[in-house]
Amino acid sequence: MAASPRSRARRSTPVKIGIPTEIKEREHRVGINPGGVLELTRAGHQVLIQKDAGVGSGFTDEEFVEAGATIVPTAADAWAADMVMKVKEPLASEVQYFRPGLILYTYLHLAPLPELTQHLMDKQVRAIAYETIEGPDGSLPLLRPMSEVAGRMAVQVGAASLEKERGGKGILLGGVPGTRRGRVAILGGGIVGANAATIAVGMGAHVTVLDINHSRMAYLEDVFRGSIETLYSNARNIQHAIEWADLVIGAVLVPGARAPKLIHEKMLKDMEPGSAIVDVAVDQGGCIDTCRPTTHDNPTYVIDGVVHYCVPNMPGAVAQTSTFALTNVTLAYAKRIASMGVVDAVKADPMLAKGVNCWDGACTYQAVADGVGTEYTDLAKILA
Repeated sequence: MAASPRSRARRSTPVKIGIPTEIKEREHRVGINPGGVLELTRAGHQVLIQKDAGVGSGFTDEEFVEAGATIVPTAADAWAADMVMKVKEPLASEVQYFRPGLILYTYLHLAPLPELTQHLMDKQVRAIAYETIEGPDGSLPLLRPMSEVAGRMAVQVGAASLEKERGGKGILLGGVPGTRRGRVAILGGGIVGANAATIAVGMGAHVTVLDINHSRMAYLEDVFRGSIETLYSNARNIQHAIEWADLVIGAVLVPGARAPKLIHEKMLKDMEPGSAIVDVAVDQGGCIDTCRPTTHDNPTYVIDGVVHYCVPNMPGAVAQTSTFALTNVTLAYAKRIASMGVVDAVKADPMLAKGVNCWDGACTYQAVADGVGTEYTDLAKILA
């Protein structure tokens, strides 16, 4: 069907896309790399990048300018754009920039964040979450690269947490001849879990992955050629796994929803003192009952002798790798939103429509609505 004159006019109008500096503690990523800027400017759009926004990822303002961006001095200038691309969810000091019709395109993880969700609704922001853009096969293409980074990092930071200096039991995951190797239990066999298993096996650890999907477990057994074991994730097996493990990695994901609590505080008493937990699910509230968000400056705390590492923005520590990987998957949708107009883009693409969490005052993602305790509204009905 031919596009209406109104649709054609909307698509031909250049869009201003703002890239503010990330202000979450020790968040060094930036919402786009210079290559992504070049793609957007060649499509006729204007990219406004806050001064020094890319420094933490190794990108200078000059590189962005060469790619066609305009450097703006303040966050307010970047947020004044038609669409804002970020990495992490807005913090309290950024709520002042919300306004009706603003398109916010970033990781949001709203299920455990009722206040932010309410602000987005009150200000009628059109909020599109990277992590809930979903393919027909259930894949989460915009979450995948950061899950890959976080899964690989989880073993690195977990291995460090096992060092005696950091409160750990003093176990080297790979061991040396004549000593036992470290034992790693991974709760969840998705993208995070598989990448964590890759690094743990590479380090020489004994690895057990727990999941509830038999096909996924069979796939992992095949891919790892017997170098890991898989167990069905039930309460009994989780209990035995954490008693056995030196390092437990929480890698559970329910798209858009709060993570289920799989390890409760009373269970920590059955873990050996100096064991470590890395809860990658902390963005979604954590799958460990004793999980609370920490920072790169102060990443760990100890409960019942168990070291907890619960940094929500782990990939921010490897900002250059993460920014390239993120732009690779977010750019196509950014171009589509800017060139088609957000309404037409969402109507045309069911995957993108699933990314819409808030729209003109309504919460349009069921798991988020359930998580924050607000009313859910079907986006299709709004757009109709």
